[in-house]
Amino acid sequence: MNRSVSFSSRSAAGPAVTQVRVSSVSSTRGLGGPGLGRAGGFGSSSLYSLGSARRVSTAGSGSYSVRSGFGLGSAGLGALSPGGIQEVTVNQSLLTPLNLEIDPNIQRVRKEEKEQIKTLNNKFASFIDKVRFLEQQNKMLETKWTLLQDQKTTRSNIGPMFETYISNLRRQLDGLLGDKGRLEGELKNMQDLVEDFKNKYEDEINKRAAAENEFVVLKKDVDAAYMNKVELEAKVDALTDEINFLRAFQEAEINELQAQISDTSVVLSMDNSRSLDLDSIIAEVKAQYEDIANRSRAEAEAWYQSKYEQLQVTAGKHGDDLRNTKNEITEINRVIQRLQGEIESAKAQ
Repeated sequence: MNRSVSFSSRSAAGPAVTQVRVSSVSSTRGLGGPGLGRAGGFGSSSLYSLGSARRVSTAGSGSYSVRSGFGLGSAGLGALSPGGIQEVTVNQSLLTPLNLEIDPNIQRVRKEEKEQIKTLNNKFASFIDKVRFLEQQNKMLETKWTLLQDQKTTRSNIGPMFETYISNLRRQLDGLLGDKGRLEGELKNMQDLVEDFKNKYEDEINKRAAAENEFVVLKKDVDAAYMNKVELEAKVDALTDEINFLRAFQEAEINELQAQISDTSVVLSMDNSRSLDLDSIIAEVKAQYEDIANRSRAEAEAWYQSKYEQLQVTAGKHGDDLRNTKNEITEINRVIQRLQGEIESAKAQ
C-alpha cells in the first residue's frame, strides 16, 4: 500500500521588480510494516522582499521513518564535479540580509501536519494490530488444518468400529423390541387371568353373602324350633299337671264315694260280673291320659330332635361350604398376589 501526498503554496511580494522562486518542501515518511510504504509532501513558503533584482531560492527535503527529519538547503551552491574541485563563486547578493517575515499560517500548517501524522500513525498501528491478529488466526487455522489432515486416517479407522457398534446396538434393539412384544402379550394374558380371577372372587363373595344370609335364615328357624320346643315342653308340663290334678280329683272322688258307701248300711247284692270296678276305670283313664301325654311328649321330642338334627346337618353343610369358599378365596388371593408379583417383575425388566 503506497500513498503519496504533496502540498505546495507560493506567495511573493515586492515593491519593485523582484523575482522570487520558491520550491516546494517535500516530506517523505517511511513506516515499517510488511509490504507497506507511505510518502507525503508538505510545503509552504512565503517570502517578502524589498529592493530590486533580488533572487531568493529555497529548497528543502525531509524524510520520515521511525524517526522524522527535516532539512533545508540553500540553492545557488555548485555541486562538485567528478573532475576535481572547481572554482567557487560567491553571489554577494545572497549574502545580503533579507528582510523575511514568517507567514503565520506556517505554524498552523505544521500543527495540522503533526495531527495528520499522529492520526495516520494511530490508524497504521491499528492496522498493524489487525494484520498481526489475522496472521495469528491464519497460523491457527493452518495448524488446525494440518491436524485435521493428520486425523483423516484415524477417522477412517474409527468409522468401521462405529458401524460395528451401531449394528450391535441395532441387533440389541431388535431383541428388546421382540422381548417387549412378548412381554406385552404375557402381560395381556396375565391381565385377562387376573380379571377372570377377580370375577370368580366376586362370585365367591356373592355366594358367601348368600350363604351367610341362608345361615341367618336357618338360625332364625332354629331359634323358632327352640321356642316351639320350649312351648311344647310347657304344654307337656301343663298336661302333666292336669293329669296329676285329674288323678288327685279322681282319687278324692273315689275316697268320697268309699266314705259314703261305708256310712250307709245298704248292702247291695250285685252280680259279680256286673260289679262296679272303679279302680280299673281309674286305672284305664289314667293309662289313657298317660298314653296321650307320652305320645304328645314323644311326638314333640321326635319333631324337635328331627328338626334339630336337620338344622345341624344343614348348618354343618353350609359351614363346610363356607369353609371351602374361604379356602378357595384364600387360594385365589394367593394366586392374584403371585400374578401381581410376576407382572411387577415383568414391568421392571
